[in-house]
Amino acid sequence: MAIKRALTVQNILDKKYDLFDFEDEWYDFIDKPEKLGIWFIWGNSGNGKTSFILQLIKALAPFEQMLMNSREEGTRHTLQKSLNAFHMIEVKNRVLFVNENMTDLTIRLKQKKSPRVVIIDSFQYTQMSYRDYLNFKEQFPNKLIIFISHADGKNPSGRSAKSVMYDASLKIWVEGYQAISKGRYIGTTGLKGRYIIWDQKAEEYGEVKNE
Repeated sequence: MAIKRALTVQNILDKKYDLFDFEDEWYDFIDKPEKLGIWFIWGNSGNGKTSFILQLIKALAPFEQMLMNSREEGTRHTLQKSLNAFHMIEVKNRVLFVNENMTDLTIRLKQKKSPRVVIIDSFQYTQMSYRDYLNFKEQFPNKLIIFISHADGKNPSGRSAKSVMYDASLKIWVEGYQAISKGRYIGTTGLKGRYIIWDQKAEEYGEVKNE
């Protein structure tokens, strides 16, 4: 097998990247990240993780169609309630929902014109080892794969999930109705790496935490 040519500094500086051209609070939060790779989002229950994911879907919708593999919640009534609460009908043609094991999801993503952005909820429900994750990731180098994870304290729940978090280019911790960027993409203006998911609840959480 032929060895790939090594790149010079100038080669990399001249390279053109396909980026999410975010503005306003999303630019302040995560700058303009590349439209491929791995993002990892984790947080404890009751801190606004689902609310954040739906707001993120709305932010990504103008740029790419998405596929959400809702392994944990499926398409139950609770999902319908969340979609109604966040007026997701506004992006109805930009996000598709499935509930598939990783084998079936892999087959779907290999189809022509499959969505470039894939959201998997949750990592724990995939039952993947870190080796399984690497194999899955390597099959889709031109897609953005977003994993949602349970938390154990402030860390992702489980050894495999922790390893995926370290591998991700964008790591987002959700706590107290705020999302905090801990990865390689952090905004340089405004809140600089923080996104308020729900103003009132974030304020209430801060008051309780500081008591």
